[in-house]
Amino acid sequence: MNLPAQLGGYRVLARIGSGGMAEVFAGERVGASGFRKPVAIKALLPERADEPELQRQLIAEAKLGATLHHANLVEVLDLGVDDGRYFMVMERVDGLDLRRALLRSRPAPGVALAIVDAVAAALAHLHRARDERGRPLGIVHRDVTPSNILLSREGEVKLADYGIAKATAHASQTAAGVVRGKFAYLSPEQVEGAALSGGSDQFALGVVAVELLTGTRAFEADDVATTLERIRRAAPTLDGVPESLQPMLARPRPRAGRALRGHGRAAAGAGAARAGLEPAGDASIAAWVQAPPAAHDRPTQP
Repeated sequence: MNLPAQLGGYRVLARIGSGGMAEVFAGERVGASGFRKPVAIKALLPERADEPELQRQLIAEAKLGATLHHANLVEVLDLGVDDGRYFMVMERVDGLDLRRALLRSRPAPGVALAIVDAVAAALAHLHRARDERGRPLGIVHRDVTPSNILLSREGEVKLADYGIAKATAHASQTAAGVVRGKFAYLSPEQVEGAALSGGSDQFALGVVAVELLTGTRAFEADDVATTLERIRRAAPTLDGVPESLQPMLARPRPRAGRALRGHGRAAAGAGAARAGLEPAGDASIAAWVQAPPAAHDRPTQP
């Protein structure tokens, strides 16, 4: 597939990802006197660029992202159209997504807790977001998975991709029975096609937490149907999770509780202290991201 030289006022440098709807490029904004600003550009695929529904989705994603400002959320910078092709410009995170990082090695428990804590803070900001009149937006991310958690080489943790996030006050609801997100990280509500709240995102983050701590996914089976039934019953396997950290994780009934109980640095810090762990900061995350793959670690499933 040919690489566009430019999209709007942004120079395209390399393709860094592609899906069924859009592709993502590393790019830069070039200004006067040698000014350069690294960015990431998400653009509709050329062969699908004229589909009105995909255009609406990308526009909605960009507009939603532009209202959110938090250290642990990828910032949306711009929305443009180039020869009929819509694109969204975001900050570029120099590092790895969590899925790729886990394929290289498992993090120390303190690093795992720090990552979970940062994503929990991002979700708390999403779930509390209000419009200009102070009305709750009711945002649910709906796709809290390792692929959407970005780790910079400086140790920053950023939650990305508002492509299927919904602000319930201003967007139509997902039709009943339509399952969004990646199967192993769905909540019981998503499996059942029920109404979603921020608790659904917390459940998915609990699944990510188990994967970080054990190297396995809490509900995944050999086939999708069994995976979905395990999620519906909400009975994760916590084998390998340090006993002192298990109070952070519940074995809930659907919608009666959440897989992740702790929110914020205080919860993660207390869990680390109980486990006798050194508190993990940005430097520890950065060291894990930059370290070569560890041969003795068993990487998580792709």
